[in-house]
Amino acid sequence: MMYRLYREQQLNCSIETAWKFFSSPHNLSEITPSSMNFVVLSDVGEEPIFKGMEIDYTVSPLLGIPMKWKTVISHVEDHKSFTDFQKQGPYKHWNHFHEFIPNENGVLMKDTVDYELPMGILGKIAHQLFVKEKLKSIFDFRYRVLNDLFNHKHL
Repeated sequence: MMYRLYREQQLNCSIETAWKFFSSPHNLSEITPSSMNFVVLSDVGEEPIFKGMEIDYTVSPLLGIPMKWKTVISHVEDHKSFTDFQKQGPYKHWNHFHEFIPNENGVLMKDTVDYELPMGILGKIAHQLFVKEKLKSIFDFRYRVLNDLFNHKHL
């Protein structure tokens, strides 16, 4: 069964600042809870994402057990949107569409994640028991970190 997680957040910054931050795979670990042990393995340098870029990670989403995750950037519209698609990892399907819409207050960022778990009925049960809440908590953490980074005026 396919599920969808949708979030949006206003960022009080320019589109250039938002794009620079989100188009760098290195910043993913900053917006992921430390308990996930998220590490970018690929040597992506300082190059921003591009269509076809493959990024390897390790992540420990459950019981501290490390898993390999490989995403492919399947779509990039510079300073507007990009999509990362899971090529290898814990999901049967993972497609994360990131959208950035400039407005009078900065940038409205939208995340749409379409995902499906493996193992049929067991995957559905796992989703109800813990996966749905785990994803919610990860994106709640992300919201707080981004709010601190972009929406608080530092004196």
